[in-house]
Amino acid sequence: MTHQNENSTAKVWFITGASRGFGRVWADAALKRGDKVAATARKLESIADLKEKYGENVLTLELDVTNPDQVKSTVKQAHAHFGRLDIVLNNAGYSLVGTIEEASAAEIKAMYDTNIFGPVAVIQAALPLLRAQGCGHILGTSSNLGHVTLPVIGYYASSKWAFEAIYESLALEVKAFGIKVTIIEPGAYATEFGSQDSLKFAAGMDIYEDYKNNFFGTLRDMKRGDPEATPEAIFKVVDAENPPLRINLGSNNLTWTRGVYAERIATWEEWDTVAVAAQGTSK
Repeated sequence: MTHQNENSTAKVWFITGASRGFGRVWADAALKRGDKVAATARKLESIADLKEKYGENVLTLELDVTNPDQVKSTVKQAHAHFGRLDIVLNNAGYSLVGTIEEASAAEIKAMYDTNIFGPVAVIQAALPLLRAQGCGHILGTSSNLGHVTLPVIGYYASSKWAFEAIYESLALEVKAFGIKVTIIEPGAYATEFGSQDSLKFAAGMDIYEDYKNNFFGTLRDMKRGDPEATPEAIFKVVDAENPPLRINLGSNNLTWTRGVYAERIATWEEWDTVAVAAQGTSK
């Protein structure tokens, strides 16, 4: 299905992690509707077909988001090439699989380099350009795990909680400059995110083997959405005059999140007398 851009002027996107998963789906859909895209990936050959298919409407760039200098030069190159950037989409990321005890500090740091420090580098590189334009929309692919969590991928969830806090603060800080911010929160989708290229595994401990096997069995049985059904939602967000700070993708997120928050509030209320007593006497 070809989507038509609702605006008379094509939007210019900068997308990280465009080689597969949502990044590829959204880059392809944006180009199909007539927008222009600076598509980036760690390996240029993984996005070369976009250039062959869409010609001058796409700029393919090699980018490792964990390299701050490369991030800065790549964002500048994309801006110079198209003359502006309307949408900056942080999509690159991966999941570390392992219990809290199993994962090493080096493995945790490496994931944060990609999932947190990479997006921050992109934001910091793009902001002076967007500010000079007086407009722009910074989006980021988070997850429903930015509000809730699961065992075995707790460190991944923690990176999304951090991602959400950064984006929420950013939205308040840049609103006066005419810059919009949106956090995209997909649920479970049938993307390559669960592939060996998108997962890193911590060395396992025997004591957790049965627990993890049961957990993976539950994941395998989880109903997954169709990634190809998501572009229309993203277009509604980027074309909106007042886009939301957050948008769920998928049908199960809200039910799960609502239940988790209800439980949290009930616990806080149950312990509120203890919390209030801990305030002490005001001085």
